[in-house]
Amino acid sequence: MSAGQLLTPVAGMTLAEAAQHYASQGVPVFPCVPGEKRPLVAHGFHDATADPGQVAAWWQRWPEANIGIPTGPASGVEVVDVDVKGDPPRGPESWQRATRTGLLDGWVAHVVTPSGGLHAHYPVAEAEQRSWASGTAQLDFRGTAGYIIAPPSRALVGGEVAAYQLLELSPDPARPVDAGALREFLDPRPPRASWQSPSFRGSLEERTAHIAAWLSGRSEDRNVGLYWASCRLAENGATLAEAFDALGPVAEDIGLPPREIERTIRSAYRAPAQPAPAQGNARQSQARREPASRGRVLA
Repeated sequence: MSAGQLLTPVAGMTLAEAAQHYASQGVPVFPCVPGEKRPLVAHGFHDATADPGQVAAWWQRWPEANIGIPTGPASGVEVVDVDVKGDPPRGPESWQRATRTGLLDGWVAHVVTPSGGLHAHYPVAEAEQRSWASGTAQLDFRGTAGYIIAPPSRALVGGEVAAYQLLELSPDPARPVDAGALREFLDPRPPRASWQSPSFRGSLEERTAHIAAWLSGRSEDRNVGLYWASCRLAENGATLAEAFDALGPVAEDIGLPPREIERTIRSAYRAPAQPAPAQGNARQSQARREPASRGRVLA
């Protein structure tokens, strides 16, 4: 199955017809809220299927539902998502920088999003590559544990309805994107000594507020976003208790259940290569060993 066979025919189809077309090509789909990215089914992309009967039933119930496709091995496609939000947006500049290095070669199709962003489709890599988000670069990767909204799904932008549309197919040979190398290029880890460097702008409170605000804007891959935000807080010297206080309420507001929130934040603080607490800071050392004792209880 080529990208042309998969994406080209849907331009003239209804959403129900397009969903059936994807399923007929062996690509699992699931319904999302009309005009939005939120799943309509209980388990989101985990419920995706290529079964024609189930797909027909979903779109008979929700004929205007947008079409979600899980990324990674489930569908055979991985996607680099270029965001154009912000003033000025950083996504296009990040895309251009990474393109000049050759890190984004090998794409098979470009899909333009309703907001003017870009989904670059790649064949799936042999080794699993999990989804991640780069809030600073405004360029995200959709692999395992991620999903995209597929053409001809629609969204309301500036008071007008716009669709996801195939922009172009690549004439060049396809190859998987190296998501790890791309992430390191976009968000290189600073040397350990620089984590507490005086040249790092903003107080811990200001950096914490910025990261929490970024998380509050996540509408998909929310767990991945929470893990990313938790890692950033850990790198910047926030204690485990401070991470719970700053990110717990925000994660609940975007729809994550309390137990998942607790597991994700703790997992980030157990990850390797986190900075050690400052010497003599007994409060930080103790907080990393004990659960959060103030603010909202995550149980």
